[in-house]
Amino acid sequence: MPADSGPDAPDTTRPDDDLRADGENAGQEKAGEENAGRENAGEENLVEAFWAVARRLRHGTRVALEPWSISPSQSRALGVLIRHGEMRLSSLADHLRIAPRSATEVVDGLQELDLVERRPDPADRRAVLVVPTPHGRSTADAIHRARAAEGERLFATLTPADRADLSRVLRKLHD
Repeated sequence: MPADSGPDAPDTTRPDDDLRADGENAGQEKAGEENAGRENAGEENLVEAFWAVARRLRHGTRVALEPWSISPSQSRALGVLIRHGEMRLSSLADHLRIAPRSATEVVDGLQELDLVERRPDPADRRAVLVVPTPHGRSTADAIHRARAAEGERLFATLTPADRADLSRVLRKLHD
């Protein structure tokens, strides 16, 4: 793209340039096509910016979880158990939107760290419930504080108005 044809380049078309018989301005039509291209590029830039922030947030989360030797997926599972209480593996898999086999692997890792335990389900002897341990509850609380601090660092450059706008937009996209 030539240096003088970017989004900040001056508009050098005159209102009467390339007037067609039907009264439409061919220059305006061309400008519309260029603007559509810029809008698509803007959307692409928006998507790229969104993913860049998401990567930064994921990286910050991994760093925040390092003291507990817990993976992001294990942290999510522990958080679900803290918020919703004991549940069967199949319910945990549904909450996490993962395959039951994957939930089993996540819970195995949490159990090795003494963050959860498996107990028989009193309603069905064949089933087990996954329950956070006291150590799991305190770890989840510490992780929550660490992630909140990491989020504060990430969003520290935003004004309160920017934060409110971002929150509103993210809620709208989430719904």
